[in-house]
Amino acid sequence: MTFVLHESIPVWGIPNTNALAQLKNCLEHERAVAGALMADHHLGYIQPIGGIIAYEDAISPTGVGYDIACGNKAVRLDISAEEIRDNISKILKDITKNISFGVGGTNKNAPEHDLFHDNTWKIKPLLKWKKLAANQLGTIGGGNHYVDLFVDNKNRIWLGVHFGSRGLGYHIATHYIKEAGGKPNDIYPVVLDVNDNLAQDYLAAMKLAGKYAYAGRNWVCNKITSMLGANILEEIHNHHNYAWYEKHNHKHLWIVRKGATPAHPQQKCFIGGSMGDISVIVKGLDSLESKKALHSTIHGAGRVISRTKAAGKYRSGKRIGGTISYNMMHKWMKDKNIHLEGGSPDESPHCYRRLEDVLEYHNSTIQVTDTLYPVGVVMSH
Repeated sequence: MTFVLHESIPVWGIPNTNALAQLKNCLEHERAVAGALMADHHLGYIQPIGGIIAYEDAISPTGVGYDIACGNKAVRLDISAEEIRDNISKILKDITKNISFGVGGTNKNAPEHDLFHDNTWKIKPLLKWKKLAANQLGTIGGGNHYVDLFVDNKNRIWLGVHFGSRGLGYHIATHYIKEAGGKPNDIYPVVLDVNDNLAQDYLAAMKLAGKYAYAGRNWVCNKITSMLGANILEEIHNHHNYAWYEKHNHKHLWIVRKGATPAHPQQKCFIGGSMGDISVIVKGLDSLESKKALHSTIHGAGRVISRTKAAGKYRSGKRIGGTISYNMMHKWMKDKNIHLEGGSPDESPHCYRRLEDVLEYHNSTIQVTDTLYPVGVVMSH
């Protein structure tokens, strides 16, 4: 057995005391019926990253969080590894010219999309964020969001992306958490009865943000594939900040996964490591442990150094403190022969666990089908 029970909570990996305390707080709610912590878990906002909560007839906007429908997409391409390796510097520069990275970025080539004709936009106050959403469709954002090019263990090329619903998701979360009475210093989750009008509006808005995130990741993957003159042979797409209505133990429940990936039996998903580490394609297994994990798995390697501790603080344009330097980050990438465009010390591989170590805890819940080795990485500065 690769998990440990803490007061009936299954925990994979090395337990983080603060994250476990957060999950326990969530489980005190009368509608919460089960929870679990994946091996990449760490402290989050009210519900820990890598934490899953199952609610009966209820939904938690704080559980889904502010980056609604953040997730990954990986596509396998019909282009040779040699062509990618030989041209990687130019390819990465072309990506930065054609794709917008960074907080608040907009897409000068933002496409028209059917989702902007969705009736959900009529729900107040979604309409006032529609223009922002249209301008940001297909933008990557900041932090740990990325575009990666990989060569797998069979010498095939994969393109991977990681980002969510951008400003739209943030505004939706902020609005509904406030409307439900949530406060910045809360330690207990905001939970809504799904039969209430506010919950119904939130669920509709969450689903719209989910469609938006899928459309954005699709656009980026299609755009880069076209730039490379390639075709997509296989695609794997999944959210990891979202709520799903699923059947578990003969009951239909709302499963809120924050920084956790759905991994039902035979379901394929893409799990990214840090900028200088492997990523993987996995499929869910049908096992007792999978049921205990609420058919969920990790979404990455898990942070071990906070952003502030890693990068320090900036005052008057000068960096003060910080345990990870740009030189350390670039040396890691150079030693691994990985080309990097952008990136910052708070996203350096030093800040994360190694993905292989985290995956070992989940070998009874998922099976790795493909290991992806990064050739080039693009992130915001």
